Amino acid sequence: MNITFEYPFTFLLLLLFFVCEKWCKPKSVSFYFPNIALLQQVSKKSQWLLKVVKILALIALVTALASPVREDDIVVKNDKGYEISLILDASGSMKVPGLNKFAIVKDIVNDFIDQRKHDKLALSIFADFAYVAVPLTYDKKSIKRLLERVDVGIAGRQRTALNEALFLSSNLFKDSQSKEKIAILLTDGVDNAGTIPLNVAINTAKKYGIKVYTVGVGAEGQDFDPRPLRKIAKETGGHYFKGDSVERLKEIYATIDKLEKSEIKADKYVKKTYFFQYLLVLALLFYISYFVVANKE
Repeated sequence: MNITFEYPFTFLLLLLFFVCEKWCKPKSVSFYFPNIALLQQVSKKSQWLLKVVKILALIALVTALASPVREDDIVVKNDKGYEISLILDASGSMKVPGLNKFAIVKDIVNDFIDQRKHDKLALSIFADFAYVAVPLTYDKKSIKRLLERVDVGIAGRQRTALNEALFLSSNLFKDSQSKEKIAILLTDGVDNAGTIPLNVAINTAKKYGIKVYTVGVGAEGQDFDPRPLRKIAKETGGHYFKGDSVERLKEIYATIDKLEKSEIKADKYVKKTYFFQYLLVLALLFYISYFVVANKE
């Protein structure tokens, strides 16, 4: 355990205290009584105890003022991985009587997240409107916890704002330095919200160098229109997949998992744990003990 002090110069107060103890004693009027030696002998033990308690209290107080802290090692992850935005359709058609496509997709995406050991991930949801649920982060647990709470209808049920979702998700990468920026867009419909033109969404993805892998869920041409999905994938350098079964969806995410990886760099961080509060409590206990002993004399 590596303990350091934020304000080490505070310990100079201890030196000042011991100097004053020796050279700055207050002058007082002396009274002499018979048998003074006997009185000194009786009080010698309590005086020694008072002095020890006072010094210990001061040491604890000064150490607290110096702010002892444990600093964990600075962590910098230099590894190979992606920055990936997961874009999921949560419109009403993803959950129909007898078939909860969204629940199936969530299970597959959860397994996919578990495999992303060194990747930065983001999560976006769309239906009547699109929103970024989690921006790019290494905190996989947060994404999984939020994904558990997401269900069909959270963003409406009537429309599919696919283009808007791609546009918003692409803007997450505007400050990214990663060489591999990927978006995985999954839907069982076609954009009918009309909030963002398809070309605007595609050009935004291209502007930030994002490869978009599109996944159509269900029957091609019946549940979804493959043409815009092919267009998005082709123009961004990604790939279009048809997910017409649970097994096929699993294969799609497994295929994406095997793509070539490039180096990305995580943010630096230092975790600090402070201990001054424990020393303040200890100093208080010493001072209470000092007053108790002093008042017994």
